[in-house]
Amino acid sequence: MHLSFRGERHTLPQAIQRANWLTTVGLSSALLCSGTVRADDAASTDSAQTTTPRLNTVTVQAEKVTPVEAAKSQLSEVPGGTSVVDSEQVAKGRTATLQDTLAYQPGVFVQSTGGNDAAKISIRGSGANTSPGYFREGIKFLFNGLPITGPGGTPYEFLNGSGVNYTEILRGANAFQYGALSLGGAINFVNQTGYTAAGLRVRAETGSYGYNKQSVSVGGVEGDFDYYLNADNYRSDGYRDYSLSKSQGVVANFGYRFSPKLETELMLRYRDEYHNDPSATTLDAVKHHTRDASATAASSGAGSRRPSSVWAGSKTTYTFDDDSKFSFGLVYYQYAHNNSPNSPSNPSYWDWHDLSVVLGYDRTDQLFGHESRTNLAFTSTEHLKGEVNSTYANKQTRKFVDYGASFDHVFSLGNDLELVDGLWLTSGVSAINVRRDVNVKQALQANTSAFPSSDTYDNWSLAPRVGLRYEFTPHLQVFANVSRSIDPPASWEYSGSGPTQPFVRPLIEQKANTVEIGVKGASGIFDGSLALYRSWVRDELLNVQFIAPTATAVAVTGAFNATPTIHQGIEAGLNTQLWESDSGEKVTWRQVYTYSDFYYRHDPTFGDNQLPGIPKHVYQGEVQYQHPQGVYTGVNVQSASRTAVDYANTFYAPSYTIFGANVGYETPKKDWKVSLDLKNLANKKYVTAVQPLYDAKGQDTAALYPGDGIGAYVGVEFRY
Repeated sequence: MHLSFRGERHTLPQAIQRANWLTTVGLSSALLCSGTVRADDAASTDSAQTTTPRLNTVTVQAEKVTPVEAAKSQLSEVPGGTSVVDSEQVAKGRTATLQDTLAYQPGVFVQSTGGNDAAKISIRGSGANTSPGYFREGIKFLFNGLPITGPGGTPYEFLNGSGVNYTEILRGANAFQYGALSLGGAINFVNQTGYTAAGLRVRAETGSYGYNKQSVSVGGVEGDFDYYLNADNYRSDGYRDYSLSKSQGVVANFGYRFSPKLETELMLRYRDEYHNDPSATTLDAVKHHTRDASATAASSGAGSRRPSSVWAGSKTTYTFDDDSKFSFGLVYYQYAHNNSPNSPSNPSYWDWHDLSVVLGYDRTDQLFGHESRTNLAFTSTEHLKGEVNSTYANKQTRKFVDYGASFDHVFSLGNDLELVDGLWLTSGVSAINVRRDVNVKQALQANTSAFPSSDTYDNWSLAPRVGLRYEFTPHLQVFANVSRSIDPPASWEYSGSGPTQPFVRPLIEQKANTVEIGVKGASGIFDGSLALYRSWVRDELLNVQFIAPTATAVAVTGAFNATPTIHQGIEAGLNTQLWESDSGEKVTWRQVYTYSDFYYRHDPTFGDNQLPGIPKHVYQGEVQYQHPQGVYTGVNVQSASRTAVDYANTFYAPSYTIFGANVGYETPKKDWKVSLDLKNLANKKYVTAVQPLYDAKGQDTAALYPGDGIGAYVGVEFRY
């Protein structure tokens, strides 16, 4: 983190020293300027020293900057849409799923389904065509700047917020610093450490539909060593039938400072998870049989078992001097997914082992008298092992596919240059090498299609970006940027799990050119951001029909590169302080509005139809009262417009508006707190997410996920 004094850039420790130095100089100057000492007064001055009382020692301390505030300050230097989520704010209510963590974030659409970690998540339309429960696509996820996302996408069992101090959201090309080139940008979870979460914490939550969550953590600092350990247990019977979900996990973070220049940290995450899947249902069932699972969910054994997902990483930083540093990160992660293991006909077993390497070099120079910050980075993520074995119930192989040797390599060069006071030019270019190695090694039925059964795709692409930001004040700026995004297809998208579905060719990277303008910052009682963007997308990865139906077989649909599309929208967030008393009581109003307009550009089949999966309009708002002694209470609302379900735009999920409320108390010492979170107070029956279809032909099709009914959730936390 860096702070600036009169245009100079300093790390936080340097900034504190600088603040102390400036204050000392100021005090000294004030004492000297309070009167002049003449030569003829020297003798009297010397004699006065024996009688004049000595001044007391003045201790000057710089204002403490929290890691969350430091992250917000750093992201404010990105000329585009960014935000930071403080986990302490999330903990004022339920902390069950990713939806709770990422609520009230502009441009982020996230909806949980079935009460488990499965979620529909999209930023700027990324991955909108996928169903909840699939590997996440179109967004790069990281822990402490190290990848979770690999060539196969993101395993979602790690996306639960356990042991996280704060979360960074960088939309679109604004995630350049993390080697993220996808249309949706990046979400970076920053772990707790012994410095940020010292002591013992115990938290328990319980609520409607059999929801229970317990967690315990301990952290501390011993000399140059710091540690943080967290263990949690989660269970929910779910709002719908056949939606049991349970998981356990461990988070560990260890850091050591060898010297003021060299420090390292080790990180470990472990997750064991099981959940049933009530599956998508019809609109009629949503309205009249909301809590019923789909007709075939239980009989088909829908659900998943993740017996031992492990993510282990290390990050070492060496600071050469005040103006340059080097970092090295290494990550190994493995995740076995047993999908529908109780299915009588088609269980599948996924086994992935990935390795990531991250190198970074940052330095600050003076160019023609102006500050210039340069960064070089290399990120590599690759499959050490990637296998999908689709079987019958007796585990006889129907189809076995090997995705090993697939990788993504990204080389990045970026620069921030201060052109004049307050005006910064941001530029950069990334080169990405995408390799997808796919081999259908075994299939029960021979491939009779025109598509091959194995192939290797290897390609290089360039992604430039340029942006400007102008700071009217240290807290208010306008920005604009132009960028290109590159979304490689997930390795498993090249071949479906069906016994006759072949390797799909061609399947290439999705590319988009994006223009973004906006404003962010604070002024008076207002604090917020507004961004408008438009992306011209080519070869978007959508679910389309690639084998036409015949008299004896239905059509086969899957991931494929579509005709040109447009993604454009508005991302707005505004916090307003409505009232504050002399005693410190406050009434605040936070609002988020996201407009998502995604459509085809003159497609031969669908014309200018809207792309399915994401509602055009989503609004979230909350009015909250806070007392300085720790009491808080508020009411909230979430509203979404209707959502297209199919590419033909013949079937829509209806719009909805739901209300909630919360009340809580946290002691002034912050040693314990309690909260009550109320959801869907009117018990509204609504659709929370959809499973995009090719063409529903206007029929009420089982492609909808009902939202939870009215619920109450209590949380209690103690700190020692």
